[in-house]
Formats: sequence, C-alpha cells, structure tokens
Amino acid sequence: MARQRLLKSHKIIWRVCKNLIKHSIIMSSISKNKIMPKHKYRVSFKTITSASRLVAVLLVAAVLSGVAAIAHADQYDDKINSLENQNSQTQSLVNDLTSQATSYKDAISKLAGQVAALQSAIAANQHKQAQLEQQIAKDQREITQKKAQLSATIKAMYIDGQTSTIEELASSKDLSDYVDKEEYRETVQNDLGAAIKEIAALQAKLQHQKHQLGIVLKSQQQQQGQLAAAQAKQQHLLNLNENQQAAYNHQINANESEIASLRAQQAAANRQLDGSGQVITHGSCGGTYPARASGDYGPWGCNYAHTSDFVPGCSYLDSWGMCNRECVSYTAWMVYKEYGISTVGFGNANQWPGSARSEGFSTGSTPRVGSVAIYMGGAFGHAMWVVGISGNQIHVHSYNDGYDGQYYDHWVSASGLTYIYFGS
Repeated sequence: MARQRLLKSHKIIWRVCKNLIKHSIIMSSISKNKIMPKHKYRVSFKTITSASRLVAVLLVAAVLSGVAAIAHADQYDDKINSLENQNSQTQSLVNDLTSQATSYKDAISKLAGQVAALQSAIAANQHKQAQLEQQIAKDQREITQKKAQLSATIKAMYIDGQTSTIEELASSKDLSDYVDKEEYRETVQNDLGAAIKEIAALQAKLQHQKHQLGIVLKSQQQQQGQLAAAQAKQQHLLNLNENQQAAYNHQINANESEIASLRAQQAAANRQLDGSGQVITHGSCGGTYPARASGDYGPWGCNYAHTSDFVPGCSYLDSWGMCNRECVSYTAWMVYKEYGISTVGFGNANQWPGSARSEGFSTGSTPRVGSVAIYMGGAFGHAMWVVGISGNQIHVHSYNDGYDGQYYDHWVSASGLTYIYFGS
C-alpha cells in the first residue's frame, strides 16, 4: 500500500514542479518585453536558473524522502517479522523450560516423599533403639541383683563350710535333714547361675540388636542426607529454570511492546502517505458494509468492535470467519453481496489469490471494476474492492488500511497489485 500511495504523491509533486518551471519561463518572457521601474527587480535568466535549480532540488528531495518512506515502511514489516520470529523461538525455549520445570517439580515431590518416609523409619528405629537401651539397662540391673544374691549364697555356703561334715551331721536332726540342706544350697546356686547366664545371653542379644539397629540408622541417615542433597539440587535447577523463564518472558513482553509500537508507527506512516483516504469514524459504515449483521459465527458489522489481526483472536467474526472490520471481511462481504460467493477459509489477504485459484477463480494484473485488488506485501497483505479505474489509478474501497478497523475511500496506483476476478 505504501508504494502505491507514494507513486500517486510523486505524480502530484511532479505536476507542481512543472507548473513552477512553466511559471518561471512566463515571468522571464514578461521581463524581456516590459521595462519595470528601476526600484523593481526584473526576472533574469539567472533567476530562472535558480528557480529551476530550486525546483530540481525540491523534486529530488521529495523523491528521496519518498524512497526513504518506502524503505522505512518496508522495514516495519521486517522488524516486526524479526521480533515475532524471536518471540516464537523464545516461546519455544520457554515451553521446553516449562516441561523441564515440571520434571524438576515431580522429582522434588518424589524426593520429598522418600525423605519423609525415611524420616518416619528413622524415628521408628530411634524409638526402638531407645526401648532396647531401656531393656538392656533393666537386664543389667537384674544381673547385678542376681549376682549379689549368688554372692550372698556362696558366702553363706562358705561360712557353713567351715563346719565339718561330722559337726554338720551332728547338728542335723537326721541324715535326711542333712541331705536336704545340701540339695537346697546346690539348687539355689544352680538357679542363680542359670538366671545370670540367661540374663547375660539376653543382654548380649539386645546389645547385638542395638548394634545392628545403629548400623541401620546410620545407613538411613546417610540416605536421608543424600536425598536431601538431591532435593536441594533439583530445587536449585528449578530456581534456575524459573529465572530463565522469567527472563525469556520479559524478553517476549518487551518484543511485544516494541511490535505494538511498530504497528502504531506503521499505521501512522500509511495514513501519512495516503493523502486521499477518507476515514469514516467508528459507528458509521462505509462501502455498504453492514452496521449490524449476524452469521454462523455470531454478530458482526461496523457497530461492533474491531480487533486487530495482529492480536490473536477476534472480538467478532463475520459470516465467513473473517475478523470484524478487517480488509478481508469487507471484501468477503462485497464478493458475497455482488456475486453470492462465499470466501470461507480464504485466509489473510496475501493468501486470497492462491485460495481463489484453488476454487477455480482467475487472477491477473489488470484491474477490473468489481474485482478484489490484493497487495501482497507485509506479513498479511491488504485487500481492496475496485470501484473505478482511471489510467494507472484505481478507485478502491477498503477497511483497516491504518490497522484501525476504519473505512477508506481513495485512489491508489494500479501497478504491482494482484486482481481476483470473481465475476467472470
């Protein structure tokens, strides 16, 4: 669109320049045939030359500024496409990081469960260890007590042993009494000895269990340390991941802000280059575009809000699935209104020629009234409805020239456009 508008501007500038040169020549002729008062300056050949040079400089400056404007306008799309590609690549990295973050979180959750289970086992074993220590202490007290009893018994036996067998027999009532005393001493001694051995064996068993339990506890505590270290490492990786995600998202947001700024600059540049466009304000419809309509996709029309096609999704879709108040929405409406043809699925403006050919419609480079003119440049192109032709200029109606959802009625250059002939 920028190139076509600029060509028209150049033609206007060239006509102005020719008129200026013509005026200079006429003034020169007048100066040769009419004597001016002495206090007035006559237009000399030098003046003509200076005027011509001035006109030439102005013309060159206008052309150069036009070229710069074209380059500048084209650079918008280049910059926007570059930023969008960066965002696409960065978003892919963010998606990968998000997937990695999910893995880290799962690993941290599993490790936390293992640490908790191990801590529960350690607590149970520590409780068991405390019980063993209490039992060992109790057994030790019992052994000490039994040993004291045995010592007393042995001492008594020793004291009794100072008596001779004849004396002991003499002190006994009879032989049976003597045998009973001997058996009692032996039984007490054996019972105490057996009890001490049994308690000592139990104590040794408990000590062994305590030792084994200590080994288990040490191993569990080592495992707990390893799991805690692994958990800390996963958390560190997750923190790095989230920091990277935040940095990438910040970059994406910055690029989106820059894209929005470039869109606004591009729209302003397009409006500036198009001196003949007549903007119909929001709420008023131009080019027969309906104020209110409804279709398979819901309500649409001029009285409904416009959402730029550079923003994902649309506030409203027309009957052909096009974004409301877009250039393709308007041409879709005109094609249906004039020819009863549906353009559902035709896509962005620069996709229309290919879509039309696939549906059997012809395209070309020659404008016709009632055809759709397509500008193929930029990320999406631009669609216009041809209502008149004059030389190399075409009169078009369109929407969203300035990415504003507004109606435009203007003349543009017919060159460099692709035309779709739905009516033939």
